[in-house]
Amino acid sequence: MSSYSSGKGDSSLHHRSASLNRTVEVPGAVLMGLGSILGTGIFVSIGIAAGVAGPSVVPAVALATIVAAFNGLSSAQLAASHPVSGGTYEYGYRYLHPTLGFTAGWMFLCAKTASAATAALGFSGYVLAGLGAEGKIARILPAIAIVVLLTAVVAGGMQRSNRANAIIVSFTLLVLAVFVLVGAPAAIANGASRFLPFLDADGAGSLLHVSVAYTGYGRIATLGEEIRNPARNIPWAILTTLIVTMILYISVAAVSVGVIGADALFEATQAAAAPLEAAAGSLTVPWIGLLVAGAAVTAMAGVLLNLLLGLSRVMLAMGRRRDLPNWLAHVDYRRKSPRRAVILTGVLVTGFVLIDNVSITWSFSAFTVLVYYALTNLSALRLPVKQRRVPRIIPLLGLLSCLGLAFWVEPMTWIVGLGLIALGLAWHLFAA
Repeated sequence: MSSYSSGKGDSSLHHRSASLNRTVEVPGAVLMGLGSILGTGIFVSIGIAAGVAGPSVVPAVALATIVAAFNGLSSAQLAASHPVSGGTYEYGYRYLHPTLGFTAGWMFLCAKTASAATAALGFSGYVLAGLGAEGKIARILPAIAIVVLLTAVVAGGMQRSNRANAIIVSFTLLVLAVFVLVGAPAAIANGASRFLPFLDADGAGSLLHVSVAYTGYGRIATLGEEIRNPARNIPWAILTTLIVTMILYISVAAVSVGVIGADALFEATQAAAAPLEAAAGSLTVPWIGLLVAGAAVTAMAGVLLNLLLGLSRVMLAMGRRRDLPNWLAHVDYRRKSPRRAVILTGVLVTGFVLIDNVSITWSFSAFTVLVYYALTNLSALRLPVKQRRVPRIIPLLGLLSCLGLAFWVEPMTWIVGLGLIALGLAWHLFAA
């Protein structure tokens, strides 16, 4: 089994610059995966999916778990065999072709920078809603503040980032568990009528919304250079993250639909992008709505923190191969942090925040997810026999799932996405 390389570098380049420290154990890796997932997905996308599928959103969430498992298992075995920073960017280079590897990295940077700005603006929106404030400047200033704060945290190294993420995610998990426990009796009391029709053809379309929300487990692979005993710990961390996420998503979706119904969830999403707050607000416990709003704020901060981590590590990997300027490959000796890449990431995210327009980011994120994980599954199909940890049918099913979900992405999104790929490849050919 041969691997491709390019004149700009090969898979051994990471040894030529300072390496990152392996400080993250399985619990920390799981919390990072959860921190990447438990944001807009569980607090917003469930409401969007309810508008598409109605009560069928509950089985759609369960089916999305299976789709995510295919992609997650492919990511896990790739990260175990090639545990360096960069995720599918590195896997594409090693097992497919430099052009495909670059495409994965480029699309990740383009979409996730916009997603990070969306998380920052979402954080600001929830804070302002709690304070009763509004206005463009009022929305932008807290978003910039949280970007600056978390950029400083991430620049301080993985141990500091890991501690901050653990605090954020623990609070979010606790609140979601309380919401499910408090809301379950009300959902049961309302009976089964709110879950009918349980299976509906439109439920397939909601798979795309929910599948996009699941994709944070890939952040574990992106941070593969900083996880201890990666061959064992990365697969365990990804699988654990998927199982915990599955339980949370199905439970939260079922309780939310059971409490106020799918139509009301969608209406709350359209009105204020806050379906869980609407469900919590309908309960007889007065403080649960405020608690859910607080968890939404911390969840957005957690997503932003983990996106800053993932983006900076992909920049580091692309700098090592000179697909981006080589100075981005620098690792701070004392903190063992790619501080230049982290700071540049923070600057770019701040620029997107200043645009203050998040309406296009979801669709483009969906396109990126399909491209990114299609390449992940293709790379897994090329793994040598001795490095495979799951049957080849798993990455094949993952690839087919990505292609199948492509039917629900708007054509204009494909056109814009392909245009950005062409722009990136032009950079790769002539400038880098």
